[in-house]
Amino acid sequence: LRKSSLDELPQFFNVLRGEMSIVGPRPVVPKELSKYGDQVGVYCAMKPGCAGLWQCSGRSETSYEERILLDQLYFKAASMRNDVKILIMTFVSILRREGAK
Repeated sequence: LRKSSLDELPQFFNVLRGEMSIVGPRPVVPKELSKYGDQVGVYCAMKPGCAGLWQCSGRSETSYEERILLDQLYFKAASMRNDVKILIMTFVSILRREGAK
């Protein structure tokens, strides 16, 4: 399930309930909050997403530092156009089974 990303499907119920967006930074679990330093407030203020720049840029092959940089890029350039690009890139990554462990 992990390699095909099918384990992510239940998150769409969170989208339907308004708890998550389709595109946005991945949710941060409480035990990982300290890894985000002074950026933690930005993460906590935004609605988490199912797909994001981090997911289509290596997923579990990227470090937390890279994840934070990718999410900061997303925050600074957030737009509908970029969201569509991220969705397409995420879909391609899933089909190629890139970065899933």
